[in-house]
Amino acid sequence: MTGTKTYEVAPSAARLTGSLRDIGYDFPTAVADLVDNSITAGASRINVFTQFEPNGSYVLISDDGAGMTESGLVEALRFGTRRDYETNELGRFGLGLKTGSFSQCRKLTVLTRTSQKQRAIRVMTLDLNRIARTDRWDITANETSPAIERARSLLQESPGTVVVWEDLDRVLPERYAENGWGRRRLRSLAAKTSEHLAMVFHRFIAGDVTGRGEVVICVDEQKLRAWEPFAPDEPERSVLPQQVFEVETSSGSSEVRFQGFVLPARDRFSSLDEFERLSGPLKWNRQQGLYIYRANRLVQHGGWSGLRGIDEHMKLARASIDFDTDLDEAFQINVAKMSVELPPAVRQMLERPVQELCVLADDAYRRSANGRGRTETASKGTRASETALRDVGIALKAALLEDNSLAEFRSALDTLRARHPELAKQLNL
Repeated sequence: MTGTKTYEVAPSAARLTGSLRDIGYDFPTAVADLVDNSITAGASRINVFTQFEPNGSYVLISDDGAGMTESGLVEALRFGTRRDYETNELGRFGLGLKTGSFSQCRKLTVLTRTSQKQRAIRVMTLDLNRIARTDRWDITANETSPAIERARSLLQESPGTVVVWEDLDRVLPERYAENGWGRRRLRSLAAKTSEHLAMVFHRFIAGDVTGRGEVVICVDEQKLRAWEPFAPDEPERSVLPQQVFEVETSSGSSEVRFQGFVLPARDRFSSLDEFERLSGPLKWNRQQGLYIYRANRLVQHGGWSGLRGIDEHMKLARASIDFDTDLDEAFQINVAKMSVELPPAVRQMLERPVQELCVLADDAYRRSANGRGRTETASKGTRASETALRDVGIALKAALLEDNSLAEFRSALDTLRARHPELAKQLNL
């Protein structure tokens, strides 16, 4: 409107940076957000170092990516980076480097080199202690410390970027920063980070992402082995046909891809060690369910997103859901890229394939040696009868799913349960 008076109200730097520390990261997810940046920069090798020093511990995340120009580095350290993200780029809000880092530390330094021929290394720092004093969004250049000098040494041979976390107040509280507890805690966090990165970036580590080679990720000099939730090397697993759904967006439509997997029961795994490894960080029951990928990066690992509850009988059921970054808004991806919400239209389309997957997983579970072992106290005749009834129930559910709509399926089961509750129980319906 003509003549309208406006005021520029810049937020308090000290207040806002303090608030942004509590978005919801933990140590492994904060590191993962920085690994996103390294992959976007084209890195083929990423290293995470944790160094315990009494009252001076630090963390380095280095890569051999393209590096950043001076203006690019300044922009990277801005809260809410002013740049557009390309389709399927792992970044999202322009906040991850800062919010992920400051969720764990008070001093963030980034060193970067862009040229193989020239050894010029740019060094810029954001320090919350300085911001708290000045209440300004100040970036300082060319600071130094033992951690920064170690980071500088990593860039002597080739281009890349190193992120340095110092003053680890959220990782090692002051009273523990110089004792054995602090050392053990940092070691434990490194181990958890290894598990998390091996799972979240398993497609990149395994070289399964079209258009790029394998990405080597190391934590404290230990190369990570991809943790692939669908046991691709197990010959006894079952793979369901992929299903593709169209989801409408403001700019057209985009695909959501669903594929179900039934993992082998314990007695059908190639080895007990592999069975234990594939149980995952949360173990079998809590690792069942949906594995949701945004641009090949895992953002949800397990659980059914409200489609059904966790069930011991379904622990062998896992499914991948893939979507591209143009569906970020529909899936409500959060800043930390740790949670998503299934859009209502997708939720409705997934009900039937998820039900079918669970029927097959229930069948595999009950046919396993472990499932049979639960009835060892019953007589042979009773055991055979119960097994036969369960098999009939599984076959019935599978047939109904194949031939009828989900609504009709539920109606038929409701009628059977109402008229013959004991039989429905024996049929496991």
